[in-house]
Amino acid sequence: MADLVNYEGKRVLVVGGATGMGAAAAQKAAGLGAHTIVLDIAEVSYECDQYIHVDLGDQSSVDGAVRAIGAPVHAVLACAGVADGTGNLMLINFTSQRHLVEALVKGGKLGRGSSVSFISSAAGMGWMSNLDQVKDFLATPDWDTAAAWIDENEGTDSYMFSKQAINGYVAAQALPFLQKGIRINSIMPGPTDTPLARANADLWLGFGAAYREAADVPTLVPEQMGDTLLFLSSDAASGINGVNLLVDQGHTNASLVDSWDDPLIKVMAGMMDFDPAMFGMDE
Repeated sequence: MADLVNYEGKRVLVVGGATGMGAAAAQKAAGLGAHTIVLDIAEVSYECDQYIHVDLGDQSSVDGAVRAIGAPVHAVLACAGVADGTGNLMLINFTSQRHLVEALVKGGKLGRGSSVSFISSAAGMGWMSNLDQVKDFLATPDWDTAAAWIDENEGTDSYMFSKQAINGYVAAQALPFLQKGIRINSIMPGPTDTPLARANADLWLGFGAAYREAADVPTLVPEQMGDTLLFLSSDAASGINGVNLLVDQGHTNASLVDSWDDPLIKVMAGMMDFDPAMFGMDE
């Protein structure tokens, strides 16, 4: 099994790798022998083989980063993400990373035997109940039409919709990418102790706290997400494709089948309408 998760000599590209889950994944990949290329707007504080400054809200910056990436790339870990209230949220969380991945494929830098692994979120689990809107957005063929679609559809420049878009994209590209010899998957983390989560601690780290207390487990950490990303991108997961994998200690599924009572999970999954009174909130 160790040979199947061996990254010796492989080139791993980490988008959004300066901090959090991306940084954990990049450092773990390097520890497994990978040549690491890290893209971020922030400086990288750890050793990597190549750092490329990129503004994911600017197409020309992303195109410049694509040109700076050498071939071949064996694994792309698309880890960039920002919270609600951040400008260019959909560009950063989804559109730019789709653009980058597809440019690498088109340019022959990401070829047969390679893989793509996104970081989505448990917040995007409702993508199937919102499938028509997700598919309509994913039908946009390029950066400009995707940005225009977001401007025209109220409420979609949001964290939740960005993660629904990732999940839908992974499913939609499973066959087309596989026909090119490329696997694509995502992980859907539950609350994880990252700098982004700490900046939104009441909402992000408070979510599921009662479940974790009842299960007597700690909050997840970035290294656990890095491990899962690297597994999905390795030969050990060669048969896994088009999957959005929950990494949340069972919180979601336990709530969906009522072995744990968390109605917010059912709201997020599209199984229940949001009722403020149910959560002790005023209309």
